[in-house]
Amino acid sequence: MKEVKVEVLGPEPPCMRCQAAKKAVEKVAEKLKQTEISVKVEKANVMSKDVVSKYGVLVSPAIAINGVVKFMGRVPNESEVEKTIREAVKKEA
Repeated sequence: MKEVKVEVLGPEPPCMRCQAAKKAVEKVAEKLKQTEISVKVEKANVMSKDVVSKYGVLVSPAIAINGVVKFMGRVPNESEVEKTIREAVKKEA
């Protein structure tokens, strides 16, 4: 099984858009379980110095896949998230 790490970057407590982004990622993660892709979803505080220095993200929500920011400042739909995760898996294969 291939594993992908997805981080949803946003403030604490999360805003409505960040919650929506995390929910979209979680739905895709659940769907991809049946296709031999394991998605580990984590929430990271965008206000943390570690997160800012690692990603340089200033606008939330942001979504990083395997350590690379793929979406920033908007909530992607589920098909966009799924497509981007699948592309990340192909690159590692």
